[in-house]
Amino acid sequence: MKMLNQMKLTFMSKSNNEAFSRTAVAAFMSQLDPTVDELTDLKTAVSEAVTNCIVHGYPDSIGMVYITAAIYPDSRIVVTIKDKGCGIDDIGRAMEPLYTSCPDGERAGLGFAVMQSLCDKVRVRSAPGKGTSVSLTRMVRLRGQDDGKGAE
Repeated sequence: MKMLNQMKLTFMSKSNNEAFSRTAVAAFMSQLDPTVDELTDLKTAVSEAVTNCIVHGYPDSIGMVYITAAIYPDSRIVVTIKDKGCGIDDIGRAMEPLYTSCPDGERAGLGFAVMQSLCDKVRVRSAPGKGTSVSLTRMVRLRGQDDGKGAE
């Protein structure tokens, strides 16, 4: 399916850029007219992915974080967050709730679980020494569309 719009963003892996990244993605997503919950969910998932780049991708250095976001005609947004950092040795293990590669830090090991709970699809690709790419897919419900939950 052909995309309707796309944006790209590149910034240094500094913690103060995490808030900037989620705000930029939220501003881009706003053209889909999302609900506050839909917007908050994606902002949180983006924050988790960017934090992973900063903390795990570049644990001892500053590198670049790359975000692309694309909007499709079916009211879907796909956000891809990439780094060229140290990569993940075992993606399956890294995606297990409570697993963290920073056992001495203040990390709960819930980043991927949070992303999965807030998005319709999460795809992770990584290679040790080459970096990691996380793609987050979120559908935005069209106004007036029945969500199957009944009246609130």
